[in-house]
Amino acid sequence: MSNTLASRMNRLGTETAFEVLVRAKALEAEGQDVVHLEIGEPDFDTPSNIVESGIAALQAGWTHYGPANGQPELKQAIADYIQRSRGAVYEPDQVVVTPGGKPIMFFVLLALLEAGDEAIYPDPGFPIYRSMIDFSGAKAVPIALREEHDFRLDVDELASLITKKTKLLILNSPANPTGGVLERSDLEAIARLAVEHDLTVLSDEIYAELVYEGQHISIATMPGMAERTIILDGFSKTYAMTGWRLGYGLFPEDLVPAMNRLMVNSVSCTAVAIQQAGIEALNGPQEAVGEFREAFRRRRDLIVDGLNRIDGITCVRPKGAFYAFPNITGTGRESKPLANMLLDHFGVAALSGTAFGDAGEGYLRLSYANSEENLTKALDRIDACATKMRA
Repeated sequence: MSNTLASRMNRLGTETAFEVLVRAKALEAEGQDVVHLEIGEPDFDTPSNIVESGIAALQAGWTHYGPANGQPELKQAIADYIQRSRGAVYEPDQVVVTPGGKPIMFFVLLALLEAGDEAIYPDPGFPIYRSMIDFSGAKAVPIALREEHDFRLDVDELASLITKKTKLLILNSPANPTGGVLERSDLEAIARLAVEHDLTVLSDEIYAELVYEGQHISIATMPGMAERTIILDGFSKTYAMTGWRLGYGLFPEDLVPAMNRLMVNSVSCTAVAIQQAGIEALNGPQEAVGEFREAFRRRRDLIVDGLNRIDGITCVRPKGAFYAFPNITGTGRESKPLANMLLDHFGVAALSGTAFGDAGEGYLRLSYANSEENLTKALDRIDACATKMRA
């Protein structure tokens, strides 16, 4: 019997955070104390009203199939929320509900890209962007996000990368792994390029509620962009619902039938009881969202200030999400060896910047979705590691 994989599997990457988590858990099983800064998920529990809504839905019989593209009540709640929070106008029929946000990436890239097409993605950026562009058979074209530009993309550089083969542009603001946030002027200029070159934009806005200064701005609200923008969002980061697997996309009307077919052919539908909990998340009390954001703001300041006190390390203060992306070039070590040293010898699980692309060399990604006590412990250990390297 032959189990030879199809060659396309060689083009499919991974998400290093989960690999590091496995290594960290193995060390813990051996008795080592590890501070987890590798996984990008809120450490808070899901608000009780959402949990109770999910339990009540199960008890009420929400245990059967539902519409492939989502429950009508949830789609309406999502459309209302997006208009209320961002001013972007989408009809409920333009909403597709999925089990987590990643299926939106999969569906969009598989549906739109083919061999010979080009797609521009942020580097450093969420690794699944590059992985899925490669898997589709298209050419992945990185746009560098540089520290000297606050990890915002350079619009002139973006313009230079667009060719006749460019079909899609991926944006992520606030960004993973840098915490960078695109400014209104950036989005206006990017929108002009997208309209001029007839590009579709996949705007990953999963961290939209985690902006620390000012308000989140969606490129979908820019002139000419509603008909060419796909908004990716979900419940994981905003409502601490990572394990619930509930995400969604908002699409131009002509793309919705293809998304529906991909849902039918892959997972049939998203669990209907979980969708009922999603309705409660959007329409119920929102105090927890602000409380989470303020806790992350305090943690951001604690970890950034602490990193900047360590010799050989500097860190830009992120404007969104819950990641610090410190520059470690002053330590004289490359990113992956330093991340390995921190885990194996100092009990800090961090990610190499290169897990997010070639432009991540010289950086680490630290998730500060952890307690202030654990962040302080991690800072002490990182300082001890830096001291040892200088000795």
